Amino acid sequence: MMSLIDTGLEKGYIRFDSERKFITYVFQNKKRNYTNPEEQVQAETFLKLILVYGYPVLRIRQFVTITMGSSTKEADLVVYDDDECQEPKLIVECKKPDVSELEFQQAVEQAFSYAFATPKNVKFIWVTSGIKDRYFTVNKEKDERKDESDIPQFGVEKLAQYKYVKGGTAQNTAQDNAAAYGKQKFFELQTVTESELTRRFRQAHQALWAGGELNPSEAFDELDKLIFCKIWDERHKKRKNGEPYDFQIISEEAEGKITADEKTTAELFKRINALYAEGQKEDPEVFKEDIRLSPQKVKTVVGYLEGINLSKTDLDSKGRAFEEFMGSYFRGDFGQFFTPRNIVKFIVEVMPITNTSRVLDTSCGSGGFLLYALERVRTEAGEYFPNWQTDPDDSRQHYKFWHDFAEKNLYGIEINEQIARTAKMNMIIHDDGHTNVIAADGLLKSTELIKRSGNAGFEYGKFDFIITNPPFGSTVRQAERAYLNQYNFGVKEANWLDLKSSAVEDRANQSTEVLFIEQCHNFLREGGYMAVVIPDGILTNNSLQYVRDQIEN
Repeated sequence: MMSLIDTGLEKGYIRFDSERKFITYVFQNKKRNYTNPEEQVQAETFLKLILVYGYPVLRIRQFVTITMGSSTKEADLVVYDDDECQEPKLIVECKKPDVSELEFQQAVEQAFSYAFATPKNVKFIWVTSGIKDRYFTVNKEKDERKDESDIPQFGVEKLAQYKYVKGGTAQNTAQDNAAAYGKQKFFELQTVTESELTRRFRQAHQALWAGGELNPSEAFDELDKLIFCKIWDERHKKRKNGEPYDFQIISEEAEGKITADEKTTAELFKRINALYAEGQKEDPEVFKEDIRLSPQKVKTVVGYLEGINLSKTDLDSKGRAFEEFMGSYFRGDFGQFFTPRNIVKFIVEVMPITNTSRVLDTSCGSGGFLLYALERVRTEAGEYFPNWQTDPDDSRQHYKFWHDFAEKNLYGIEINEQIARTAKMNMIIHDDGHTNVIAADGLLKSTELIKRSGNAGFEYGKFDFIITNPPFGSTVRQAERAYLNQYNFGVKEANWLDLKSSAVEDRANQSTEVLFIEQCHNFLREGGYMAVVIPDGILTNNSLQYVRDQIEN
């Protein structure tokens, strides 16, 4: 599908110089610096007005001078009700994509100041950063503003309450203006690029903690909950074509002493909590706490995510976006270091994992190894059922092939409860595999893990593959963890290569990486494979010869 920019070039609305550094808006013969991120948003918005909303180019003016007292300002875009451009209908304010929530709100106020400074009655306002949009109706006489779900298409005066419906029009599809005139158009959710999705996650997260009400860690948890609601809404099985999605801002009318905006925000909050409750009932282990955000904060996050389709965005792009956002956050907040993607990919690719294999990561972190194992099986499913995208029977068998593996054969343990929840979310974003991810100490014995999690799958001697990167550099002390004496690697025998005579019969402590080697072996079935990232010292230090001997044994 052609992008709006490509279509605009083809139809002659815009043109670029040879290096694509400058854009010229042909109708007004205005040349602007296209390397400016705000200009890129302006160009896309200009073309949306023409190609998506159907407005004639001769009724759109850019960079319009607005007199405000003794000074003048420049409105980015003004759409008029007449060909002579005397009756302004819509003012558009454009901002760069990474604008902060505070700056976005300032842009909203700026747009309203333009509307009230204009001699004629402007009816609508659209503020956009390319990744977030807000729409308003304006009543200058009553000094009122009202949140809307969209701006009207050309020829449409009465706005619908909502914008996004199942089976709606693609948002970047050029329409025949004449054919579209006077018809209310609803939109389907759109897939987005990895970079745009990463930016949306970051902007939404920043909007939650920047005001100081939440710390970054709490904001991350709350954003996870809303992403969960978003995916749950997209996968709702009872929604028919033409019915609206719940995870969007739906405009409401004032009711009694409640203003229209208050009603809109309250109803959105109610819908989001209903989605969350449904999801909790289906997957009670994903999130045990209720949503702790205010209705206004929920509305802010919905503004960043409402128009995108997380379920249909390319799996690899979606995964990288979530991992990049998540990884940079966790490194800063928790000091966690996740296994590099190329290492994870290499380990999974050399293991002969199939859809019948039982796979475990005893220190799964954000779920990288599990996700690559799932992706490997999904790729294998495509080889067995090559027509799965077009043949209904192939599609069903393709889904069963990888989904049964994800649901029944993929297991993970993560000691940090917040990271464990994040791993679950990472799996859900990748279309499942979160069922058997538990928050627990990966060094607990099998019987204790089963008892605490209620999941009988964590049984010793039952896994075909262990793929993991256990925590390094920590020490387990018998005085703190009573299970140390249950491990053979917790006891050392003196060795002639141990020049410092550090070996003693009863160990009071042991390194986590050493204990995890034995724990992984415990889970492995006879003939199974174990691939573990370990410190070089385990293979080279004289004092660890006993570990190498026991690995050989």
